[in-house]
Amino acid sequence: MVFTVATFVAFTVLVAVISWWKTRDDDLSTKEGYFLAGRGLPGIVIAGSLMMTNLSAEQLVGTNGQSFSGNMSTMAWEATSAFALIVLAFVFLPKLLKGGIATIPEFFEMRYDTFTMRLFSVLFLVAYVITMLPTILYSGAVALVRIFDIESMFGISYFSAITIICVGTGVIGMCYAVFGGLKAVAYSDTINGIGLIIGGFAVPILAFIALGKLDGGGFMAGVQHFITATPEKMNAWSAPSALPPEIPWPLLCTGMFVNNLFYWATNQSIIQRSLGGQNLAESQKGAIWAGFFKCLDVFVIVIPGIMAYQLLAANGQMDTSVGMAADQAYPLLVMEVMPQPLMGFFAAVMFGAILSSFNSVLNSASTIFTLNVWQPIWGKNADNSKVVKIGQLFGTIVGVVAIAISPFVMNFGTGIMNFINECWGFFSMPLLTAVLFGLLTKRAPAIAPKIVVPIHMVLYGASKVIPAFGQFHYLYVVFALFVLECAIYAVCIKVCPRKTDWEMPDAKLMDMTPWKTGKLWAIIGSAVVVVMYLIFSPLGIGV
Repeated sequence: MVFTVATFVAFTVLVAVISWWKTRDDDLSTKEGYFLAGRGLPGIVIAGSLMMTNLSAEQLVGTNGQSFSGNMSTMAWEATSAFALIVLAFVFLPKLLKGGIATIPEFFEMRYDTFTMRLFSVLFLVAYVITMLPTILYSGAVALVRIFDIESMFGISYFSAITIICVGTGVIGMCYAVFGGLKAVAYSDTINGIGLIIGGFAVPILAFIALGKLDGGGFMAGVQHFITATPEKMNAWSAPSALPPEIPWPLLCTGMFVNNLFYWATNQSIIQRSLGGQNLAESQKGAIWAGFFKCLDVFVIVIPGIMAYQLLAANGQMDTSVGMAADQAYPLLVMEVMPQPLMGFFAAVMFGAILSSFNSVLNSASTIFTLNVWQPIWGKNADNSKVVKIGQLFGTIVGVVAIAISPFVMNFGTGIMNFINECWGFFSMPLLTAVLFGLLTKRAPAIAPKIVVPIHMVLYGASKVIPAFGQFHYLYVVFALFVLECAIYAVCIKVCPRKTDWEMPDAKLMDMTPWKTGKLWAIIGSAVVVVMYLIFSPLGIGV
C-alpha cells in the first residue's frame, strides 16, 4: 500500500508541475487569457482536452456499469459521438469562431436578446452545480475508495470514505480551474490523457489475460472467451423496446444523435475548448480527432464492463442489477486484474480523469457566470483584473457547493450515467434548438426560445412522473420533444419573424481558413463507426 500511495502522489505531482511550467508565463489577467487560453490551443491539445473533459470517472465507472448490466449497445454514447463532432467541426465552429464567441450564452444574447442569454446561463449553471460537478466527484470517489480501501485504512464508514475523497479531489480541482484558467486545465487534461491511454488500455488487456486463464490459455484465449462466453452481450443493436441502460437501435439516428449534438456542439464545458483554438483549422482538427478518440473509448469504458460480467458476475461474485450496484463493476475489475505495483499509477490516472472533468466544468461555470451574468449587470465598467477575480470567487463558491452535495449522490439509485443523462434531458433540446435555429436561420425571433424552454421542461418532467412513459426509453421522449420544438421555431418564423435578417458579425480574431483535409478525415471517422457497428451485430459477433 505504501508503494501504491507513493506512485500515486508522484504522478499526480508530475502533472501539476508540467501544467505549471507550460503556463507559468501566461497572462491570466485578461478575459481571453483566463477563460479561453488566449485563443492559442493547437488541435491535438483541443482533442486531448475534449476527450479528457468527457472521459472521466463517471464514464469509466458509469458507462462500464451500463455495459455490465446491459450489452454493447451502450457504446452508442461513445462511438456515435463522432458524427456530432463532425457537425461541430463543419457547421458550428466556422460560424461561432467567425463571431469571436466566448460562450454559448453570449451567442444567445447576440442572436436573440439579453433575457434569452440569462435564461440559458442559469440553466447551464443549475445543470453544472446540481448534476455534473457532484456526480463527477462521487463517481471518482467510488473508484478510489475501492483502490485504496479507505474504509479499512481509516476504520470509517463507506459514506465517510466517499466524503474524504470528494473533498480532496474537489479542492485540488478548484486549484487548477480557479487559479490556472483554461490553459492550465487544457494542458493538465492532455497530460492526464496520456496516462489514461496507458492505464485505461491496460485494464482490458490484463482482463483478456485473466479471461484466458479461465480456459487454461493466455491473451488470445481471453479474446476468444470474451467473444464467445456471453454472445448476447456482444450485440450493439438492441430491440426498439429496450430500456436503459441499453440503447434501442432506432435511437442511433434519432434521439442519440440529437443528444450527442447537444453535448458536443452546445454544451459550454465541452465546446469551450474548441472556441479556444489558434484558428479554424486547428479547432476543426481538435473536433475530428476527438471523434477518433471516442471510438477508441469503447475499449476503455464499454468493453471492460462486459469483461467484469464474465469474470465477476458469471460465478455469482457480483449483483448484476441496474443502478449503483453495477457501478461497482469497473473498480472491482481493476482490483481483480491490475498488478499491485501498478495500482498507484492507475489510481493517479483515475484521479487525473476526475480532475479533468471537474476543473473543466468548473472553469466553464465561472466563464458563464462572469461574462454572461455578473459583468453585464454589475461589472459593466470593471477592468480585466476585476472580471477575473469575480470568476475565481464564483468558481470557489461553486466548487464548495458541489463538494457538499457530492457524497449524497449515492442515494439517487439509478446508476451514475443514467442519472446524468436523464437530468440533462431537462435542458438539452431547448439549448440545441436555440443554437441550431440561431445559426442556420436568419429570421428566428427571440420569442421562440422563451416559448420552447417552459414547454420542454414541463413535458419532459411529465414523462418522468406519468407511469405510461416508463415503457419507453427516455431518448425517444427527447427526440419527440426535439421535433416538437423545431416545429415551434418554424411556426414562430412564419408568424412573427425577426424584422431584419440576422448575420453573424465578423470579429476578425483569427484565420478562418478551413482544414484542407478535414472532410476526408471526417469520412474515414464515419467509416470507422460503421465498421464497429457491423462487428458488434448479428452479422458479426453479436446475437
